Amino acid sequence: MSEVHDIQFRGRRLLVLAMMAVLAGALLWRAVDLQLSHQGFLQRQGAARYLRSVKIPAHRGMILDRNGEPLAISTPVDSVWAHPRELLASTPDWQVLARLLDREPKRLQRLVKSRQQREFIYLKRHVEPALASKLKKLRLPGIYLQREYRRYYPATEGAAHVVGFTNVDDQGQEGLELAFDEWLRGVDGSKQVIRDRLGRAVEEVARIAAPRPGRDLVLSIDLRIQSLAYRALKTAVQRHGARAGSLVLLDVHSGEVLAMVNQPSYNPNNGAERVSAHFRNRAVTDVFEPGSTLKPLTILSALESGLYRPETVIDTAPGYFMVGRYTVKDHRNYGPLSVAEVVKKSSNVGASRIALHIPAEQLWQSFARMGLGEVPGSAFPGEAAGRFSHYSSWGEIEQATLAFGYGLSVSTLQLARIYVAIGNGGALPELSFQRRDGAVSSRSVATPAVARQVVKILEGVVAPGGTGGRAKVAGYRIAGKTGTVRKSTAGGYADNRYLAIFAGLAPASRPRVAAVVTIDEPAGDEYYGGQVAAPVFAELMAGALRLLGVAPDEQATVLASNGPLPASAPAGASVH
Repeated sequence: MSEVHDIQFRGRRLLVLAMMAVLAGALLWRAVDLQLSHQGFLQRQGAARYLRSVKIPAHRGMILDRNGEPLAISTPVDSVWAHPRELLASTPDWQVLARLLDREPKRLQRLVKSRQQREFIYLKRHVEPALASKLKKLRLPGIYLQREYRRYYPATEGAAHVVGFTNVDDQGQEGLELAFDEWLRGVDGSKQVIRDRLGRAVEEVARIAAPRPGRDLVLSIDLRIQSLAYRALKTAVQRHGARAGSLVLLDVHSGEVLAMVNQPSYNPNNGAERVSAHFRNRAVTDVFEPGSTLKPLTILSALESGLYRPETVIDTAPGYFMVGRYTVKDHRNYGPLSVAEVVKKSSNVGASRIALHIPAEQLWQSFARMGLGEVPGSAFPGEAAGRFSHYSSWGEIEQATLAFGYGLSVSTLQLARIYVAIGNGGALPELSFQRRDGAVSSRSVATPAVARQVVKILEGVVAPGGTGGRAKVAGYRIAGKTGTVRKSTAGGYADNRYLAIFAGLAPASRPRVAAVVTIDEPAGDEYYGGQVAAPVFAELMAGALRLLGVAPDEQATVLASNGPLPASAPAGASVH
């Protein structure tokens, strides 16, 4: 009996030993299998518990004026983010947290709970340094800071329409920030870090890719002149209770934009002031009928035709004439006027008679060469082409009104471009918002001798007896043209809504800069271009010529005086 018991005992022991051996073998096989077959997977899973790939933000390139003054800078700031599950597990005081973040407590709590399956959510982007410091000291579980960059604009509203702004992710949204976004934008880098159980980076393991900063952009804008232009335009718009205004100043020889401002403007540093209605750069995007500021182009075409000379006399009596069933009017009966005096007195009758004497195709070619009906080519987002119809669609009245700037449309930048060509001896350079240091390409759009004649004629407008006397700048000869345009409405033109314009060149003896000022719907008794826009031109030029180091040229003579600037126009008269 005992022998049977011993046999059973030994059998059970062998069975247990065999089972233990099999189990040990299985464990050994599993260990070997994990080490050889699943090593990479296990290492990745382990590293996932403490290793993280972290973005290294790239620095966006600066935007500078032509003299190196900053117009847009990216400054380092902190953004607040949360690990939702960690934050919820810590049962935070939502009232305190919401007060710190300037959020509504219930909305903040709902946001975190709705994202609790995630490991990362932003709570507030680009916080003030004081708040970032306070959050660091509090060490709230699940709340962390991440270094980013925020765009800052030192010129504030003075250069807002040119420079534009970026969004919270540092992507260009308006202006040159948008146009040159790829140029300015950097490429983010990345690195691997070890994080502790609270999610804090305690050690950098490896640099995966270094960040590549964006390139700096040097503009043609001169911040000194830009600021002067902004103040002059803003003051005029406020003084005359105007709806809006624009001003463009171009270098005649290089085609560089030295200043461009608009009213109303906005502060790009303050998101609350970013009213979308104020974003557009009116000087580039908005078009209008240029009125009498286009008469010099009519005269240029007339002189190039060989049919007229500056002293050729045009009979404008009795102050109006019929073109079909339409009437072209002047302020008053000027009687016989020379071609130069037609511009000086801004005679619609004289300009129309001249235009109707020139073949339509030739007149159209003169205007088209100046870029009417095409985008100026500055590469600014949203630049308008304006409207300019082909001569094949013209009737007599279209040709007559074209002579004094009605029946077509231009932007402020386009109009300034025309005066650049006139001031540059008939050569039209390509426009640029970037500083140019080398040779400039340009195309011939008018005969140099004729362009110089037109500049001389335009001096008479600013001389005593011309309509632009208030554009005079002490020490300098000024050439320019006034315009007072009735704004179009449904069914015709308004009787009490005007666009006041002055376009000109300085100094007239050897033009260096061209500028156009437009004041939209000035209120009150003063609404003529010579009364409202010309003084802005004078104020701008007085400072700009000095800042550019342009020598005075006042010693030369100008065309003779022929009477005072009219204070107002008779009822029903066309305006200039």
